[in-house]
Amino acid sequence: MSELLKPARGGFLRAIGCGTFVLRFLLGHGPLGSPSIDPELGACQSDIFFYYKRALMRATAVDEATRAEERQARRGQRSIEPDNIEKLAEQYLSRMPYKSRGCRYHSFIVYFSTIRRLGWVQPAGHEEPSTFQDHYPPGPPRRNFRLTKAGREAGEIAWRNPHRACYG
Repeated sequence: MSELLKPARGGFLRAIGCGTFVLRFLLGHGPLGSPSIDPELGACQSDIFFYYKRALMRATAVDEATRAEERQARRGQRSIEPDNIEKLAEQYLSRMPYKSRGCRYHSFIVYFSTIRRLGWVQPAGHEEPSTFQDHYPPGPPRRNFRLTKAGREAGEIAWRNPHRACYG
């Protein structure tokens, strides 16, 4: 009899968790090659999500490239060359579909609403108009969010699972 392949309690392993990324991004650290932002200005939800997805894709491409280079080096009985890893990572990244890695936008919105309820992020006061296509009415504004004092003081463990922090 075969068993279903499923993750242990806690979910699938990611290169960087969503909470850890959001915390570091809003602190202005620019994790995993994402741009650094001004922590006082903050960033809008869609931008944070986009850079999180790009960071996951990049980390996945580097992992795959490293494994491939290790296999090739073992077969050819040579040392591992970092230049080959970078070239392979760029190839993998260029072929990787955007929707193949990480969470979906709806899951991110649910996550973000939880950290808003906890008071870890707040609107920064900066808004810009959002535009859909030409024949639609204007959409809601893009609102920037920044960390609050409570968000800075919450530990990284709490950021990894805000549902537990919210509901106990």
